[in-house]
Amino acid sequence: MKLYALATALTTAEAFTSTYYNGATISSINSRCATKLGMTDEIISPFDNNTEDDGGDGSVSTATFTPLPSEDEPLDLTWENVDLVLEEMRPYLIQDGGNVAISEIDGPIVRLELQGACGTCPSSTQTMKMGLERKLLERIPEIQEVIQAMPESPDLNNEQINIVLDSVRPFLQVAGGTIDVDSITGEGGVQPTITLKMEGSAASLNSVKLEIAQRLQRHFMISGLRVEWA
Repeated sequence: MKLYALATALTTAEAFTSTYYNGATISSINSRCATKLGMTDEIISPFDNNTEDDGGDGSVSTATFTPLPSEDEPLDLTWENVDLVLEEMRPYLIQDGGNVAISEIDGPIVRLELQGACGTCPSSTQTMKMGLERKLLERIPEIQEVIQAMPESPDLNNEQINIVLDSVRPFLQVAGGTIDVDSITGEGGVQPTITLKMEGSAASLNSVKLEIAQRLQRHFMISGLRVEWA
């Protein structure tokens, strides 16, 4: 029973987060940030009491973003135009605790940095490709590709590995297990490898091993990083 609870706790610990405000629970589902980019650009403002357009009948007025040039008119590939297109989509990212910024424009390649919650969201790739890239390509045909700029990853060493392992050790201790770094090989190479040694009943659970490996890969963000078991 303890092993089942351990596997469940590890695999769900980072999947959902909840914010408690005045006794109410608000669930933040990461995949929202990708789907909201396709919504209407019009935002209903409950704070705007201007009734000039509605004849004073008390209906709620709307606040809209500064419109881009006609959809039939392509934009030149400039820093200002890229940011102008992104500005239309920022409110949806900000609503989910994220944002986006231009990292670099290298010829026809645009690199964007997803910030805040969007940077660590499992749906960040979908947000980039299905939302931001699609809109930018529609408005600025000169762009060939939009790439997510990744933050600098920490060095691959025992200290950094143990930062990740410390986050799972309390769960392992519940089942009487331990985990330690056995070795690190191939640093700076094509396929660096972390070998871990886990003891106790949890060592037989593949779901626990998979979760630990995924946490290490997310932490280091090194292409080709392997996690093996002694």
